[in-house]
Amino acid sequence: MNSTPEFYVVRAGDTLSEIAVKFHVTLAQIVKWNPQIKNPNVIHVGQQVRVKAPSQEPVSEDEPFPGKDFFQPSVSSPIIEVMGWRLIEEGCSAYPDDEPDFQWSEEDRKSYAKWQRKLGFGGSDADGMPGRQSWERLHVPALTR
Repeated sequence: MNSTPEFYVVRAGDTLSEIAVKFHVTLAQIVKWNPQIKNPNVIHVGQQVRVKAPSQEPVSEDEPFPGKDFFQPSVSSPIIEVMGWRLIEEGCSAYPDDEPDFQWSEEDRKSYAKWQRKLGFGGSDADGMPGRQSWERLHVPALTR
């Protein structure tokens, strides 16, 4: 990711979560690299936000595949939201108003099925349930724990 700019200028409608996904980093990293941001829910148009680690800090890896059993209606996790933003970025959204959340839902499954079809999968391989191969190709940014 050497071509990633060090800073991003906030545009109308941006959120820090969306900016983090766009630059394949976590929200926690953006907050850490931008101590001037006191409330991560409040950013302003024209504000510069650091989106690349200072040179001595390694850039985030991808989130490891959490396993097939993870994707259940009872599961609520920031991994699901970040996955949703990546699906939107890939043009595979079935989310109303392009707003994923932490809860695994039918919209997540439908969006993921679009991703699987985009990768060329068909039939039961495009059922919307993440598998290791399609997950690894989605490059969901790792969350800090």
